[in-house]
Amino acid sequence: MLAQGTYDADYIADSRGQVEADIAAFDNARADADSDDHALDDLELSYFAALVLALEMRFVHRKRGREGTDGNALNEVRLLARSLMTNGGRLLEDPAITLDPARSVLGLRPGDDIVVRYEDFVRLSRAFFDELEARYLD
Repeated sequence: MLAQGTYDADYIADSRGQVEADIAAFDNARADADSDDHALDDLELSYFAALVLALEMRFVHRKRGREGTDGNALNEVRLLARSLMTNGGRLLEDPAITLDPARSVLGLRPGDDIVVRYEDFVRLSRAFFDELEARYLD
């Protein structure tokens, strides 16, 4: 597939809707769970790590020149996904991306364990879609 310089508004909206549905599914599971049941605590980390990967894969062919290297949410998700897949869940350093922990969504530094909880993913996905629309909306 060729790199994409823009995305159709419907595709972005549909993707955002699916991500919100995935978040809602976790909300529903949490509401249905017994308050003493800690099974969701164990599931939460792997569930939202998988959603980071799914989020990246929906837009993996975006043109990097348009994405920039300023440490925005698109850069952060790209780096998180690559780190989850190739570095045992520890954040990689990428000399091409200026990821400032003080300005990033999750505040991680290279070498930190990637721990994405419910609230983290909600913030990350919203920032990702906002940045995507600003840079790639057709």
